[in-house]
Parts: sequence; C-alpha cells; structure tokens
Amino acid sequence: MMSAQGEAWEAALFVIRALREAGHAALLAGGCVRDRLLNREPKDYDVATDARPARVREIFPKARLVGAKFGVVLVRKFGNNIEVATFRADGRYSDGRHPDEVSFGTELDDARRRDFTINGLFLDPFADRVIDHVGGCADLAARIVRTIGDPDQRFAEDHLRMLRAARISAKLGFHIESGTADAIRRLAPNLRSISPERVWMELEQMLTDRTRAAGWSLLLTLGLREHLSADWPADAARDALAEKRLTALPGRTVDAPLALAAVLVDYEEAAARRVCRAIRVSNRMMRRTKWLLGSLAPLQSADAIEQADFKTLLANGDWRSLLDLLGADIAARKGDSAPLDQARLRAEAIAPADVAPPPLLTGNDLAALGVPPGPMMGEVLRGLYRAQLNDEVKTRDDALRFVKERLKRS
Repeated sequence: MMSAQGEAWEAALFVIRALREAGHAALLAGGCVRDRLLNREPKDYDVATDARPARVREIFPKARLVGAKFGVVLVRKFGNNIEVATFRADGRYSDGRHPDEVSFGTELDDARRRDFTINGLFLDPFADRVIDHVGGCADLAARIVRTIGDPDQRFAEDHLRMLRAARISAKLGFHIESGTADAIRRLAPNLRSISPERVWMELEQMLTDRTRAAGWSLLLTLGLREHLSADWPADAARDALAEKRLTALPGRTVDAPLALAAVLVDYEEAAARRVCRAIRVSNRMMRRTKWLLGSLAPLQSADAIEQADFKTLLANGDWRSLLDLLGADIAARKGDSAPLDQARLRAEAIAPADVAPPPLLTGNDLAALGVPPGPMMGEVLRGLYRAQLNDEVKTRDDALRFVKERLKRS
C-alpha cells in the first residue's frame, strides 16, 4: 500500500501532468523542492504554473479557489490537497504582511518574490531538473538561510519572515547569513505589528519540532523574543531556563501544550494565563497547558499524593506529557530525579483497569436509597467515587454501605 507521503507525491505529479497536457507550464515550487533536495520528506507539495486560476479550475472542475487575490487554487487528489498558484509578482506591502496587489507574471517573477533563496527553487519532477533563479542551490550546499534580494526590504515587506527565518534555520540546522541576521536584529520590533495568531502559528511549529531549543536560542540572539508580545516581556533568567527545559524534552516532535508549558513553568498562574491569551492560543490549548503547569508541583512530591488524586492525574490524556515536563524541569534545574522515578513506579503499580474504573453506583441507585436529585446527590457520588479510587470501597455492597453511613451522618 502506498504511504501517505507517496500519495502526496503522486498527487502532485498528477496535477503537473494534467496542467502540462492542457498546454501550460507547471513545476514544483518552494519548500517541497528544498526538502526533497535535502532528502527530507516534504510536509506538502505546492505547484506553480502559468495557468490563470480560472483556467486551473477548468482543468480541475472540483478545485477550490482559496486565494483569489493571489491566484491560489486547491486541487484535491488521492486524499491530498495540492496548492496550485499562478506565477506572480507582488506589489507594494503597506501592512507589513501582505502585498497590496499582485500581478500574474513569469517563472522568474515568481522566484524573486519569495522569501529565502532556499525557498525560491523550482523542480521539474519528470526531467528531475532543478531551476534556480536566485542562488538557492549554492545556499543549500552551504547550509545558509539568506533572503532573496535586500534583507531590509524583504523583512519590511513581511515582518513575519523574521520569525520564519529563525524557525527554518533551527529546523534545518542552517546558519543565517550575516546580512540577513543583522537585518532581523534591526527590524525585530516590527514583529509587534503581526497578529498574535500568526506569531503563534510560527512559534508553535518551532517549539514542537525536535530542534525547539535551537529555535528558542535564535529568538534570543536575534532579538525577536522580546517582541513576541507586549504582554510577554523578555526575562533573561526565565528565558534561559526555558531553553534548558526545551533542550531536555524528548528528542522528537511534541504536543504544543507540552512545549508551551515548558516555556511557562517559571510564571505564576495568572501570568501564564495572560501569555496564553496574548498569543491567542485556543481554549483547549490553554486548558491543557494550564493542567500541565498546575499538575507539575504536586507531581514533584509524587509519593505524598493521595491515591485518588494520583489516579486522576494518571487518567488525564496528557499524563505522559506531564512526566516529560517533570523530567525536563528537573534536568533544567539540575535537580534530583527521585520525584520522576517515584511517579513512574507508582503509575506502573496501578493496573490500567483501576485508573478510571466505572462508578460502583449511579444516580439511579442513590435515588432508590432515597437521595433526592440535586447538590446532595452530586456530593455523595463524588465522595463515593473518591473512596473507590482510594481503594476504600471495592464492591457494590461496600458502596451501598458507604452511602447509607453518609446519609446517617447527614
């Protein structure tokens, strides 16, 4: 069976072949070319063509127009979305993020409008021929991230490119060319004008990647860290500990709540919540991050946690992330690993079926005993389930006795 990556590649080839059979130029473009030349599996494939959007939709009737202004059409094939964009040249950028106008142009125009030389390459997949108008091949060989053209101009056009330069450099293990790096340091304050949602999208990709510590280090050395958000001021001590914690996390892609929690461990609860709101993370992300941060301190004394509370931690879907966070925090502070060992041993000693067992009694059972619906019933059910988790109540008969005793005391 073909892999998902193989299907994406075949989908891109299908799209290019169909465009060419219809009389148009079509090439793979951008990051997918870069990644294939580096023997990395591209996350997705983009196609650049001289066909106008209306023509692309004639060739692919089910395609969706997703960027009318920029001539972008989404073609779905073999379960994969292939982004097809018409060769274009960008006009003036007045908002520091998007061009005010675009004009359809040539392959050369399209290469020159892109951000970095290593992202400005085209590939003819059938001839296996790389088309390089911007010196991207030389920079790939030298492992350099360099803007196409004047770096001040490119970063003034789109301020988010500064953050992207750091992310790509960290991800690939490349060096940022000196002129490009100097321009980032000069223009870093402009990052404040970018919407928090877009900043977080770049930051999330950076922090969840296995190269997260290198990315965070670049944010610090390039002067970008202090401009991520006005409500998230830079703090040398906290930021240094965050880098150590990110370094100590598992050497793989991690969930975003874990990565964000690793950065925010040293913040008070209200301050951490303020940062999450400032960078506009989703409510679900905030809840998960808050749980990790709030559960870290209790787990540092794992042997002292009541059994019911420990099982509640263990039942949470982010339990393994909590262990990773505890281990990273201990490593960052060069602390004793005993709490982590105790937490793991205690978790291993609990049978999976006992972590979150079904309640021994339900509301209907309590109603049959004469407990009226309402706050009292809820309180009794919660108390009973806690006793069950603590192994104080093990059978239905035990549960019935527990409730009757509770009712007598009431």
